[in-house]
Amino acid sequence: MSDATGIRLIHDDYIALTRRKRLYSGILLAIFVALMTSGFMLADSRNAGGFWSGLHRVLDFPKTVVAEAVDKAAELPGHVVTYFPALVETLNIAAVSTLTGALGGMVLSMLATRGMARWPALIPVFRRIMDVMRAVPEIVIALVLIFVLGGGPVPAMIAIAFHTTGALGKLFSEVNENASLKPVEGLASVGANWTQQMVLGVVPQVAPNYLSYALLRFEINIRASAILGFVGAGGIGYELKNAMSWGQGKYDESAAIFLMLFTTIVVVDQTSSWFRDRLTHGRRVEMLA
Repeated sequence: MSDATGIRLIHDDYIALTRRKRLYSGILLAIFVALMTSGFMLADSRNAGGFWSGLHRVLDFPKTVVAEAVDKAAELPGHVVTYFPALVETLNIAAVSTLTGALGGMVLSMLATRGMARWPALIPVFRRIMDVMRAVPEIVIALVLIFVLGGGPVPAMIAIAFHTTGALGKLFSEVNENASLKPVEGLASVGANWTQQMVLGVVPQVAPNYLSYALLRFEINIRASAILGFVGAGGIGYELKNAMSWGQGKYDESAAIFLMLFTTIVVVDQTSSWFRDRLTHGRRVEMLA
């Protein structure tokens, strides 16, 4: 076969692949538009036909909150001081649940990774456990626990830690797949038990990526703990719900709480992004050196 024929075949294959991708993209776009249209129609019917007629008023509430916050701007620092303990409680919920979930996810990920698993025959079982933990939303778990334990930060912490264990376990298991098993084999040859093999042979290799994923999850858990406050799980979300429930006259407190939460999330996001960048890129530079 001549070079010209080979080039023509490659070109034809590329054109066919491009057309196929465009076809699939068009089908996905059509499905997306159909789902969005049906969703809006369902929302309109559930609201007795008032969805579209009330759509232009969607910004009325934010404008009212901002206007009242501007009028009472001098009181915002006092509100920040008042609700700061609730913000600390939210951060504590996120931190404890992230730490607990990271430890649980680390153990499950090693039990579900080929070449590291303590019981290889149970690898599918541990993977399905992580799937279930990851699939159940935090708010569902929190509502059940609030019914059993009552309101407060404990149900939120357990709910977030449960979901975090499944989510981080999945990410950690993918990191484990790239770890070298030679240190594990060396430790096994001198009589180390499974825990010693994992702690001494695997953890030093994967710790930077573990910590990077845990920091990313910490950001997510701050938002989750604030949302769970709306169902009575404590923290800054609970205070925000109460302030909004009072209506006009308390909107300045709602604005102060929102600003505190927004600022905290931005600061944590930027700080953890810096640490993750140092962990991943810094380690890569060391390996190349």
